[in-house]
Amino acid sequence: MLTVIKAESEHSYKWIDISGPSLEELNEVAEKYHLHPTAVKDCLEPEHLPKIEQMDDASFIIFRFYDKHCDKSSDTIQKLTRKLAIFYGKNYLITIHRSETDIISQTAEKYVNNPYAKTPFDIVCKLLKQSIETYEAPLNKIDSEIDYYESRIFLKNRIPDLLKNLYEIKRKAYITKRLFSVSKNIVDQMESSNRKNAQVQDLKDTFTKYEILIDEIHDSIHSLLNIYISLSSQKTNEVMRFLTVFSAFFLPLTFIVGIYGMNFDGMPELHWMWGYPSVLGLMLSITIFIWIWFKRKGWM
Repeated sequence: MLTVIKAESEHSYKWIDISGPSLEELNEVAEKYHLHPTAVKDCLEPEHLPKIEQMDDASFIIFRFYDKHCDKSSDTIQKLTRKLAIFYGKNYLITIHRSETDIISQTAEKYVNNPYAKTPFDIVCKLLKQSIETYEAPLNKIDSEIDYYESRIFLKNRIPDLLKNLYEIKRKAYITKRLFSVSKNIVDQMESSNRKNAQVQDLKDTFTKYEILIDEIHDSIHSLLNIYISLSSQKTNEVMRFLTVFSAFFLPLTFIVGIYGMNFDGMPELHWMWGYPSVLGLMLSITIFIWIWFKRKGWM
């Protein structure tokens, strides 16, 4: 569906928004504004990664924003995010997306008639800023989940599917970090093309803010996974230590029992009246000796 958000007037620009574009609509707009056919083709690819292209008299941007309706188990860039394609020139702005999004409506409401956003370039900066800010809620949620699992791990509380949940958090953090890494080139090129523009500086600050947050989350989940693995290894070592100490008591006792269990006729102590109590006393003495030895070594 093609919508004219802002009509062109003197000393102004025209903003056309296309939601759920058909090939006919795109070709009509492309012919009117002389858009490159390769860029138009990229608009129809829902899995395209972020990029920016400078043409003769226009610029083309693909940016990805977080899909608040995505499935909880989503773990790829294409499933977690949606694509926003932007063409802009001196006197026009064209935005293309597959379904309705609040980014377009909110940006149009705030900045179409705003004196501080007079050009298509200014509006593009605001659109990208709005797209970046869609990651705020999911990143804050991931941060809260990390704090939750961290406290439970240190308190040694049992959590069903803990390792699976930590992996899902790690996967989302990695995908977001990778996406911002790819998108950084877009912000850098826009800054280099117009360094003195206040809107692009605001965009740069917003991008840097979330980039730092993503790095912190990425490092935190890695540290948490390492801590979890270390604590699991420590618990395993404690179990092995207990079993080793436990077996140390029975090893000499088993040896003695093995000897007297052979029942040879040439064993005189078998017919001695005090033979049985003596062997029991020996076994008890060995057990006490081992216990005292372990106690002095600090193993018990």
